[in-house]
Parts: sequence; structure tokens; C-alpha cells
Amino acid sequence: MSRIGKMPLTVPAGVEVALNGDVATVKGPRGQSVLRIPPQITVNVSGSQVVVNRKEETKESRALHGTIRNTLKNMIFGVQNGYLIELEIQGVGYKAQVQGGALVLSLGFSHEIRYEIPQGIKVEMTGATEVKVSGHEKALVGQVAARIRGFAPAEPYKGKGVRYKGEQVRRKEGKAVA
Repeated sequence: MSRIGKMPLTVPAGVEVALNGDVATVKGPRGQSVLRIPPQITVNVSGSQVVVNRKEETKESRALHGTIRNTLKNMIFGVQNGYLIELEIQGVGYKAQVQGGALVLSLGFSHEIRYEIPQGIKVEMTGATEVKVSGHEKALVGQVAARIRGFAPAEPYKGKGVRYKGEQVRRKEGKAVA
């Protein structure tokens, strides 16, 4: 039995978990998340407890058991508290700004990069080189932050580029002069 999967989830006050067939809906102060439950898994909601079980003992259902339970846990946390990832931009002339529904990045290319911000994600600027990505869906917040970082990941020679706040970039030595 999955040790993670068999632990019940406690639903905090202000958060509502509802089941409609094979679709679980979690509503809270920060938004609403929806998850389709696979047919091998059952979810039972009773009061402020959510219990995830599996119908059969196949390899796939054992793998899904803990995954579905943790996804529901992340959804409950997200609609109550939200998720936040902070990015830093380092380099001479490197900067970002939010214009309308897009993030405009100047990352040393001959053109500016315009990234349309997805629905349900909030991007804030604290200074010209600090970006805060927040939202109630953990996977979407991580995906958006990774996409922004992917435009110009921090390079090892000068350290220029986009990095997660607190990320350590291993620096390399340049060419040795003879």
C-alpha cells in the first residue's frame, strides 16, 4: 500500500472539495482547480476529510494512488495559499517589464521577447530585474517560471541570464592566457 496515498487529506475552512463522477473540483479564496480522476482510483469526501483509494492492485494503479493524492493536496494548498516562484535577471542591460497581458524581456538579443501570460497566472515586477510568478496551480506556476527562465538560462562564464532566486550557478574559468 502506498504510504503517501493512504494518508487522508484534511480540507481547511474556506476550501470546498466536490466530486462529480470522475471529476474533482476544489474551490477556495484564490480560485478553482479541476482534476479528472482515473478509473483505477476512487476518491471519497466526507466532511473535512478526503480519502484516496485504488480499486485494483496493478502497477499503474499503485503508481497513480500517491500521485492523485498529492495532486489533490497541492490543489487544496493552491486555492487556499497560492504558489510563488521568484526569478532574478542578471546582466548588463537585461531587464523585464509587464505590458498589458504580456511580459516583455530584454535579454541581450537583437529583439525583445514578448511572453503572453497564461490565464490564472499573475506576474509582478519588483524592480527591473526581479520577476514574481504566482498562481493557484502549482504545475502551471512552475511551467511559466521555467519557460521564462528558458529564454536565457544563466550561463556559466559571466553568470548572465535568468535564474531562480537563490539558484547557485557554477562558474567556469575562461580561456587561460599563455
